[in-house]
Amino acid sequence: MSTQATSPALIQDAPKKIFYIDLLKVVLTVLVVLHHSFITYGAPGGWYYAEKTTSMGALIPMTIFVSVNQAFFMGFFFFLSAYFIGSSYKRKGATQFVKDRLLRLGVPLLFYSFILSPFLSYIVYYFAKGDHITYIAFLSGFHPWIDFGVLWFVAALLIFTMLYVLYRITFKSISFKKLKAPSASIIILFAAGVGMVSFFVRTLFPVGFVFKPLGFQFGHFSQYIALFVLGLIASANNWLNTIAFKTGKRLAITALILLLFFPIFYIIQKKFYMPPGGYSGGFQWQALLYAVWEQMIGFSIITALVCYGRKLWNKNSPVTEKLSRNTFAVYIFHPLVLISFSLMLRNWSANPAIKLLVVGPLTVICSFLLASVITRIPGVRKII
Repeated sequence: MSTQATSPALIQDAPKKIFYIDLLKVVLTVLVVLHHSFITYGAPGGWYYAEKTTSMGALIPMTIFVSVNQAFFMGFFFFLSAYFIGSSYKRKGATQFVKDRLLRLGVPLLFYSFILSPFLSYIVYYFAKGDHITYIAFLSGFHPWIDFGVLWFVAALLIFTMLYVLYRITFKSISFKKLKAPSASIIILFAAGVGMVSFFVRTLFPVGFVFKPLGFQFGHFSQYIALFVLGLIASANNWLNTIAFKTGKRLAITALILLLFFPIFYIIQKKFYMPPGGYSGGFQWQALLYAVWEQMIGFSIITALVCYGRKLWNKNSPVTEKLSRNTFAVYIFHPLVLISFSLMLRNWSANPAIKLLVVGPLTVICSFLLASVITRIPGVRKII
């Protein structure tokens, strides 16, 4: 499946005083929806249904969007999830915490794998491939029943969470406290280190390699693991409230500079006659350069969003709070909305890049509308 996407923060409620987390959850969820919309119409990545544009004028910005997006948005979700796990564990205790996680993470996984995923595959099979068979007939030959699709993130978060519980039970006296918020230079150095680890991992599991049936792309997991652990450390030391704004400002500038560096990857690819997947993995300097760049821009964006969010957006907003409440439902059901719209417009003769401009915003709006309805269903609210 596509991308790496949805969120720790989609699942846990932030403390009321950190209002900007609600807005960040909404922004990240919108990016998830747009990410898959871009992949549908031309950007690199796999999806249930795709119409790829061949226009380079559209492909280049689309590729930049998903590349920068991938550099931070799923890792940010893991960071936010971990940030609020500790308080939930302390409040509920080990047994109740595990029961709650199994309910709120396990049930969506089962629903997506056994109900939603087969249906999504069917409508693509029926409408895009023109094989007009009944749903029952389709299911009789359907075999990938364990398919978490976009919920690969939820599966990974469940595993990380259970490891955290095991850690808390085993090492009760070990604490993450007494670590001050890092400076911009420390964050960049750490990001470069994560990039080097990612490079070595990708020599075995290049980006694009998907571990079935969980849907994990191990090429990205160095960042996910690092940010999950950092979320635990940040929570224990109140980093969201203590990290200096100047750190976020400096890293916002760093992110802009690194973004301007992106065209150099195209120049290197042409000059050295690299294959399209040359940056995805393998023991070559180009893959190392990209892996380090990816983590440096990703960590920079995350830090900048936290710092600017705290300074500019830390206000209570009923609208933002309501939208934030529905982000997990949006994450689960946006593939249904996106695939439905893209299939409805499949016979439109417009360039796929033009379709993206229509389908992307429509999918975002309708996904939140659908989520607001779904979360009103009795019993559903307790899960998502």
